[in-house]
Formats: sequence, structure tokens, C-alpha cells
Amino acid sequence: MAEPREPAAQTQEPAPHPQRLPPDPEAYDSPRAAQARARGLDAPYIAGGEDPDLAATRRREGRYLRLLILMIVLVVLAGFVLGIVANALGMPGLLGGVD
Repeated sequence: MAEPREPAAQTQEPAPHPQRLPPDPEAYDSPRAAQARARGLDAPYIAGGEDPDLAATRRREGRYLRLLILMIVLVVLAGFVLGIVANALGMPGLLGGVD
């Protein structure tokens, strides 16, 4: 078993104290900050945010969903077609049968 390595020198140094930014009253009153405070978060970051063009995004995601379903169907049907072709050509080894 290999010996554990010593940690690198830079990992042993404490992190420098970051300077705090001055408060921004406009950012405090923003809708995102108000939503974050309502949820009890310290910062105004809420994952996802608001989509500026929700209808276009839903149309685009609908196309991706249809494409995903089509690809799944094609992969499954391709397995059946290849199995039928292998059986028709007399290649039972490809089908898990005895040679």
C-alpha cells in the first residue's frame, strides 16, 4: 500500500481575511434580495433566477424533450432490427445462442 503524501505547503497557510464590501442599498431592495431574506438566506443568490423569456424557453425545451424521446425509441428499435438481421443471416452467436 502506498504511503500517504505530505500536504503541499500552500494548503497549510491560512486564508487571507477578505475585505468586506460596503453595503449597497439598491441591491438590498432588489426583488432577489427580498426573496432571499424571506427564505432566511444570507445572500441574495437564489438558484435559477427568473427566465426573461419563459415561453421561448419552454418551446426550446419541448423540442429537446421530443428529440430525447425519438433518440431513445431509435436506439431500442435499432437493437430489435439488428437482432432480426443477425438471426436472418444465421449468426446465432450475436444473439447469445450456441455457435
